[in-house]
Amino acid sequence: MEKISFKSAFVLGFFIFIGLTSLGYFLSTSFIKSKELERTVVVKGLSEKEVNANIVLWPIRFSSTTETLDELSKKVENDTDKILEFLNKYGIKKEDITVNSPSIVDKMANEYSTKDYTLRYLANRTINVYSQDVEKVREVSGKLFELSQQGILFRVDDWDSKIEYLYTKLNDIKPTMIEEATANAREVAQKFAQDSKSKLGKIKKATQGQFEINSRDKNSEHIKKVRIVSTVEYYLND
Repeated sequence: MEKISFKSAFVLGFFIFIGLTSLGYFLSTSFIKSKELERTVVVKGLSEKEVNANIVLWPIRFSSTTETLDELSKKVENDTDKILEFLNKYGIKKEDITVNSPSIVDKMANEYSTKDYTLRYLANRTINVYSQDVEKVREVSGKLFELSQQGILFRVDDWDSKIEYLYTKLNDIKPTMIEEATANAREVAQKFAQDSKSKLGKIKKATQGQFEINSRDKNSEHIKKVRIVSTVEYYLND
């Protein structure tokens, strides 16, 4: 009886071993075949669009120097009034203008200073223009030299006196640009499929890149170039 039981167990174990081996082989073969059938291509689609800035920030920064604080105060306020009159004359809206408090420097306040300054006090003030009328501000900013002829000293070379142009209507063009980038990616994938004697299948995965907004060039900062690159992975079929 023990010999028969041992023989039966051996036969059963043998067939289980054969079964598991066969199952592993078929599973492995099926996995390899499925991988071979899953052919894909990854492509990138580009969309670019030029738009005009819809917001302009114009900091008008000027300086005044005098011998006394009393003279300085009068000079700063007088120059401020001239600038505001100038802006009003050329149609800049009052609500678009903000006048900052002046900063005052006493050149003799430095304990290590050995110079005897004739014009001891210096004041800097910034008048900010924040407007949606970009073309109007561009036109008026080009006429600022008129005030320079009246003795107002403008600080045009400072980093914080540079005119800045913004584009804030990205949501208006997003859908169209995403659609264009996706269509561009599909066109590239279609060409790849044709060259590889395949047929383009469904999208496996798609990734939308970041929107980039930059000036078209350094001389046309009011014109912005909007750019988006989408990455799309397609299945390829025989």
